[in-house]
Amino acid sequence: MLKSFFFTVKSTMSLPILILDFGSQYTELLARRVREMEVYCEVHPFDLAEETIRDLAPQGVILSGGPDSVYENTDIRIPQIIFDLNVPILGVCYGMQSMAAQMGGTVEACSAKEFGLAHLDIHQSALLKNIPVKTKVWMSHGDQVKLLPPGFSVIASSKNTPIAAIAHQEKPWFGVQFHPEVTHTEFGAQLLRNFVLEICGCAQSWSSAEILKSLEDTVPKTGKVLLGLSGGVDSLVLAVFLNGIIGDRLVPVFIDNGLMRYQEAIQLKTVFAKLGLNVIMHDASKLFLDNLAGVADPEAKRKEIGKTFIDVFVEAVNHLDGIAYFAQGTIYSDVIESAQTKTGKAHVIKSHHNVGGLPKILPFKLFEPFRTLFKDEVRKIGRALGIPEGLVMRHPFPGPGLGVRILGEVKPEYVEILQKADHIFLEVLHQYNWYTECSQAFAVFLPVRSVGVMGDGRRYDYVISLRAVHSTDFMTAHPVRIPFEILEEVALRIVNEVPHVSRVTYDVTGKPPATIEWE
Repeated sequence: MLKSFFFTVKSTMSLPILILDFGSQYTELLARRVREMEVYCEVHPFDLAEETIRDLAPQGVILSGGPDSVYENTDIRIPQIIFDLNVPILGVCYGMQSMAAQMGGTVEACSAKEFGLAHLDIHQSALLKNIPVKTKVWMSHGDQVKLLPPGFSVIASSKNTPIAAIAHQEKPWFGVQFHPEVTHTEFGAQLLRNFVLEICGCAQSWSSAEILKSLEDTVPKTGKVLLGLSGGVDSLVLAVFLNGIIGDRLVPVFIDNGLMRYQEAIQLKTVFAKLGLNVIMHDASKLFLDNLAGVADPEAKRKEIGKTFIDVFVEAVNHLDGIAYFAQGTIYSDVIESAQTKTGKAHVIKSHHNVGGLPKILPFKLFEPFRTLFKDEVRKIGRALGIPEGLVMRHPFPGPGLGVRILGEVKPEYVEILQKADHIFLEVLHQYNWYTECSQAFAVFLPVRSVGVMGDGRRYDYVISLRAVHSTDFMTAHPVRIPFEILEEVALRIVNEVPHVSRVTYDVTGKPPATIEWE
């Protein structure tokens, strides 16, 4: 059976912050916000064993949101041990509702569900210190607290949610109906800092040096480690990290799946050499494209790419002896969106080829040391290892490559069109210094035809959509306001230079409701 080895901190000290997961899509984002403060935290399921909670001995507890209603499913509750620990508690959305209900309050369905920005009126509280009395927050709930539990008072309210935040009058227990962890909440970071640093008194000791030290402890002491190099930031940082520790025991392999960016395989060969990586380059582009023929469903494509990826790896290294581990640069956001976290409480958004596409049986042990690290933490490691900034800050590229940027079936001619269009977009962004203003920018191929005109002739060709977003965490994002003149230049170049494209559009949808990738 497939065995996984992923990074976790080994410490005899008490856990600074324990986050209990009730199934929110934002649970791991709470963890990222805490880690941003250089404070270590762990996410565990809400039904974690009492003995384990006592052993963790957290300095503070955050209760996540979730999709359930406290009055419909009474099994999904805060463990009594959490209240008995006598440590600060912060309930977020469902976490607040559950705390209120269990403490003797009343929770009911809203007359109208509330999703989006709301204007909050702040009352005095240690939790809301240094936050303006009127601020914007992100609401996402269908239930709300109607009657306060004994000993609690209201510390914030909004037009549609009179009880938007609560605090116990004697104990350091707090609840907020909104989501401070998402970037849409103006002073959410300040609220969490107030809780973690001031109320819980956590030390800021989760530095790059501490992360590296903890990672080094997880590296296998014997056996060769096969590494799947995609050329993206995560796998590249992992390769340099492992190369510096195990040297010749690292066997990095780059599989060209035919779904890379324009001339990327050639460029990456040079990059690998400069970083001192002795990489096995394997061209399997025809096999990948053949296996994707007729496959149109996004989930089916991701899983087919994942399966082919493993098959090719096994074939590429079957002549090598001593391979004991298969390393991947899987990070937290991959795991979260595949609902493959340790808690398993969140609903599946989409499978990632390196998470949901792996078979249950592998000839190697799976080694994913970055599995509980966020993108910004991986980049910190990259800088600490001396990787050039241009590579560390390179835009993310999906594991399935252009396979999920071509809507529907993937055809070789579609790949060629998209590679050229994407190259033009990124080239122009670099030219006008807008590449670094975007967290991620790319082109998408739409398999629909649009009428156009070139000279005196009619064209009936495909559509390209451009997408550029800004995000600090890739769990939420908003479109980048690229100057229209630049977008116009990109569109003109694509239509003139890329055959079979008659129209170019720009995607202005945020995340949520959309995901960053189209598939």
